Amino acid sequence: MSHPSAAPRAGSAAPPAGAHRFSSVISRIAEEMGALADHGTPADYIPMLAGADPRRFGMAVAEPDGTVYGVGDWRQPFSTQSISKVFALALALSLDGERIWRGVGREPSGNPFNSLVQLEYENGIPRNPFINAGALVVTDRLQALTGDAAGRVRELLRSESGNPAIDFVPEVAASEAAFGDRNAALAHFMASYDNITLPVPELLAAYFRQCSIEASCADLALSAGFLARGGTLADGSALLTRSQAKQVNAVMLTCGTYDAAGEFAYRVGLPGKSGVGGGIIAIVPGECTLCVWSPGLDRRGNSVAGVSALARFTTLTGLSVF
Repeated sequence: MSHPSAAPRAGSAAPPAGAHRFSSVISRIAEEMGALADHGTPADYIPMLAGADPRRFGMAVAEPDGTVYGVGDWRQPFSTQSISKVFALALALSLDGERIWRGVGREPSGNPFNSLVQLEYENGIPRNPFINAGALVVTDRLQALTGDAAGRVRELLRSESGNPAIDFVPEVAASEAAFGDRNAALAHFMASYDNITLPVPELLAAYFRQCSIEASCADLALSAGFLARGGTLADGSALLTRSQAKQVNAVMLTCGTYDAAGEFAYRVGLPGKSGVGGGIIAIVPGECTLCVWSPGLDRRGNSVAGVSALARFTTLTGLSVF
């Protein structure tokens, strides 16, 4: 059995052993995930991710006060990939307010995350900020507002997790750029509708850099805590209004797991965002944030063990937005 270990946020006292609300639950889940017959397949279209062991598993829980604990490989850094899109959207909302929604919608896509089809039907306006086209629009706006979209995402992750070692992995960004023709096509198509303002090569470099950030389950569970606290950061300041935090959570629930969002809502019942590095973050508003990692993916790009683990968590705890 995998026993949970814990760490306080930097500067706080360690909680007493065994005091954690969900310790026994996540230990049980880790044991069950180890027995899965099918762990899926790592993302093979990004060469730097293709060699990951699909049987690895980590899970972390962060409570609103910053206490974080986990099981398995919960301290192992992995490629955040599309999970970074949540933090980019939150930053864009905080700086730009409702204006960000002029260039990107809030509806589920029902198509693969890198699809070109809907863009043509819908005049260059992506369905939501979590498919690749929508994330490119958000990064374009954040880059225009800050001059360093990827750097601002990294800064937010570092400050909220208390981990200054969170960083980009240049080899992953280069790997994505080398196989990034579809993203380039999306960006150029949207630029033809004036929905991209930056030169496409500059935008793609910022986007691939953002997706290359490496962080652990512990880091990401802590970093997403503001979404469980109504937009409030760890230091008590507000990144988002309560209404904006609700908006991000709502879009995560309906659009956060590519074209499997309905199935994720059905099985898990929480706002969540996955990445093809095998991670998934999930929010229980007012209660906790979760991050799971297992690099084996299903055909829609979501972690097989990660989705199963979150489904078991909500079943065992009874916690769900429903």
